[in-house]
Amino acid sequence: MTNARINGLRSVELGVHDLKVSAEFYRKVWALDEVAAEGDTIHLRGTGRDHHVVTLRERPRAALLGVHFSAPDRATVDALHAKAKALGAKVASAPAMLESSSGGGYGFRLSTPEGHPICISADVTAHASAIDDRSRPTKLTHVVLNSADVPAQTEFFLDVLGFKWSDSTVMMDFVRCCSDHHSVAFARGNGPSLNHMAYEMPNVDGLMRGAGRLRKSGYEIMWGVGRHGPGNNIFSYFVEPNGFVAEYTTEVDQVDDTYVPHEAKWWQEQNLFPCRWNMAGVPSELARKAMGGELVEEENVRCEQIMARALSR
Repeated sequence: MTNARINGLRSVELGVHDLKVSAEFYRKVWALDEVAAEGDTIHLRGTGRDHHVVTLRERPRAALLGVHFSAPDRATVDALHAKAKALGAKVASAPAMLESSSGGGYGFRLSTPEGHPICISADVTAHASAIDDRSRPTKLTHVVLNSADVPAQTEFFLDVLGFKWSDSTVMMDFVRCCSDHHSVAFARGNGPSLNHMAYEMPNVDGLMRGAGRLRKSGYEIMWGVGRHGPGNNIFSYFVEPNGFVAEYTTEVDQVDDTYVPHEAKWWQEQNLFPCRWNMAGVPSELARKAMGGELVEEENVRCEQIMARALSR
């Protein structure tokens, strides 16, 4: 199956310092529902039918543990595994049955050339119905990964995983695996780390209601509200308890094979950065620090210092 390809973004898997505090944020503030909990792990869903959109695992260090993608069937999973191995990708193991608490299914893990952890799976359990609440996120719509070698990362996703190139700017390359303009983007910087994860809201009213809920809970908007250039999506960015950046977004462009990608020079000439509305301004120093993964590292250092003090008593 030479044309085997991923067909969707499923979820993100995070290592967190304090599972209780993190779960409290994602349940009560970010407005996800817990669907399964086992030991040091909690899976939470949005209002869509995906089994879960984020997995929290308590770990000594906050970290990106995986970006999970869907394949249409087991044959495609097997074909992608064979293709990845043949092209020299770092594959953890052969495809196998996955843990039931995460929705089951059949899949395998591998790493990008730069070391970002990803998982490809099929036949994961879906919920029987969606939830009607526009103030809550429906799905994980895209993930942005920091990279020191964006061309290599982009090439890997296009050649090995079957993604399609959408656009490039001086800051990022955008690639897609479904009708959303981008499912993954690679930010030019120090990699590998998580730049941010974006959750889709049903409409602008829902995004503003969700942002209002966060502000009422003490989480200020870190960047936004605005409208991006590539993708044309409305955005609002926040920092969650572990230093990760989480975005509420909506109205991302829906594209197909007729879409014409553009290089960075074209986007520069359009003068659409940083916000089509000229309202959001440029990302603040704090925003850039958080998106670069520095806040996560500060949290890790702080956690290690606290543990060291406790052990020395």
